[in-house]
Amino acid sequence: MNTRLFIIAHAPLAHALRECALHVFPDCTDEVLVLDVPPQEPPELTLAAAQALLASQGEAPVLVLTDVLGATPCNVAQRLVDGRRSRLIAGVNLPMLLRAWCYRAEPLDALVARALAGATQGVVLVDPANAPPPQPICPP
Repeated sequence: MNTRLFIIAHAPLAHALRECALHVFPDCTDEVLVLDVPPQEPPELTLAAAQALLASQGEAPVLVLTDVLGATPCNVAQRLVDGRRSRLIAGVNLPMLLRAWCYRAEPLDALVARALAGATQGVVLVDPANAPPPQPICPP
């Protein structure tokens, strides 16, 4: 059973990241859930919306990705994860999301490690004169 990915972020980042993932992987439509958190929305409403989305997904494990540690989307997400069937990573970026998509069939703890590696390996200073060769995001 593949792990579901759930992005909870400040509006419109969650939907924008999903659209970018769809650009690369058009088949990820149903397995990447998103919740954009509008400005000024009470956290209780955001939590209720997140719980409803998660409940509609059954018992599949879930990796929740959020944008900023300590901000409302992350605080809400912390109330969703149980540590057994779900994990939470703050600081989502596109390399993290793409890596997580590629390895979503792995066990949840391995997926977390892959997502974190994708995030950190995707942030580099690029010197055009000494650019490293491109690295694949997903396995061949």
